[in-house]
Amino acid sequence: MPALEALVGSPHRVVAVYTQPDRPAGRGQKLSMSAVKQAALTHGLHLEQPATLRTPENIEQLRSFAPDLMVVVAYGLILPQAVLDIPRLGCVNIHASLLPRWRGAAPIHRAIQAGDAHTGVTIMQMEAGLDTGPMLLEAREPIRADDTTAALHDRLAARGAEALLAAIPGLADRTLAPRTQPTHGVTYAAKIAKEEARIDWTRPALEIDRQVRAFNSWPVAETKLNGVQLRIWNAIPTDLPTSAPPGSVIGADSRGVHVATGAGVLVLTRVQLAGRKPTHADEFVRGQPLDGVVLGA
Repeated sequence: MPALEALVGSPHRVVAVYTQPDRPAGRGQKLSMSAVKQAALTHGLHLEQPATLRTPENIEQLRSFAPDLMVVVAYGLILPQAVLDIPRLGCVNIHASLLPRWRGAAPIHRAIQAGDAHTGVTIMQMEAGLDTGPMLLEAREPIRADDTTAALHDRLAARGAEALLAAIPGLADRTLAPRTQPTHGVTYAAKIAKEEARIDWTRPALEIDRQVRAFNSWPVAETKLNGVQLRIWNAIPTDLPTSAPPGSVIGADSRGVHVATGAGVLVLTRVQLAGRKPTHADEFVRGQPLDGVVLGA
């Protein structure tokens, strides 16, 4: 958790850490600690895991810490106004986009999916609306041609931690003036639905590649191979022309599995057949007959 680690290593004192209750995870559905909880325990910080912040008892508990500032990063719960009003300097959020573009739950996924050339992080003051608060500081980050959501998330987390530490002094001495978000250019990053992972091979290779990268590492783009789920972890788009029907496997070599799309050819480089581990496509094709195969059927 870069933001928490940055605060722990700074002159600022972390009086308490809040994270959601442990959740079942994995095939065994065992209770799993969040990365935030693990970091808090490692550093011996006071930890709270309320299921809600709307009860009078939980609000009073938070008020008892007398925080000057609250920092929120992907907390997953909407904070009521009574909570936002507690800190002397208010609550700030590290949001993974350049607001007002991609307000909402999945800004990194949607930026990659839309083919944006760049994104970034915004340090914003929180208010009751959904990512509508005034902006304090922005940091831009290019989206690379091979960026996945997982890779871009990690870079933005580091950038967000740096931006947070840069913003706090100006926020404290009132030299960092909040700016109202523009009314134009507003877009919403809707929560990802698992159904969006299904590949439509009639779409262009470039669009399918963005889908693959946006949904790595969840929910992972998928198709059908002879009726069995095939997850696509990585791919390379090309503009090679083909007259084969979309979804047709037109070749396989050391680069991967070449699949016809609505425009161009997509080379699948890392795949996962249901019940197996992800594997590089050149290894996958050695044990998988693909002649005449049409994916998606």
